[in-house]
Amino acid sequence: MRPDGPRPTIIGPDSGPEPPFPLRMKGDVVSGFGRGSKELGIPTANIPVDGVPWIADCKSGVYFGWSCIRLPADHPDRSSPSVSPPSASSADCLPAAKAAEGYRIYPMVMSIGYNPFYKNTVRSAEVHVLHEFKKDFYGSQMAISILGFIRPEYDYVSVESLIEDIKTDIEVTKTSLKREAWERGTGDAYLWGEDVHEG
Repeated sequence: MRPDGPRPTIIGPDSGPEPPFPLRMKGDVVSGFGRGSKELGIPTANIPVDGVPWIADCKSGVYFGWSCIRLPADHPDRSSPSVSPPSASSADCLPAAKAAEGYRIYPMVMSIGYNPFYKNTVRSAEVHVLHEFKKDFYGSQMAISILGFIRPEYDYVSVESLIEDIKTDIEVTKTSLKREAWERGTGDAYLWGEDVHEG
């Protein structure tokens, strides 16, 4: 059950992510349970967990970091900046050629687990990208670099308390990634398809 009391507003030391992070995974975005937008007002992008070497030993819960999506040529968000950090101070680390190919980097918060409130029987990875998209991007390639763990997954007495925690997770993600050592995660070449060791 969800504990009472205040939650931390920032995760990790100012010096940057610590082992075992970053944890990396990628895949094509698939449709999930359809609850993120409809019931929670918080859309999620799902990517398959099959073949991810570290996923079996990964603690269920909420994580944060950076996501990179290769948007199709006709997607309206290709006109947005190629890197959208929580603060304006981050350097644009995405190579210009990759930006021209449609790659876009965004902060993300994600859930790995069974979502006990919904009693899922299959473990899933649900990513909430911190960007307001004009159109969905099912089938697009997405890579993520997880930099930290926010909290375990809880069961909830109501959907309202679940939404409250997710909103706090989003604020914690923004605050945590604003720091310089954490913004450097936008320079992880794995995000735009370079051959980097996963996990």
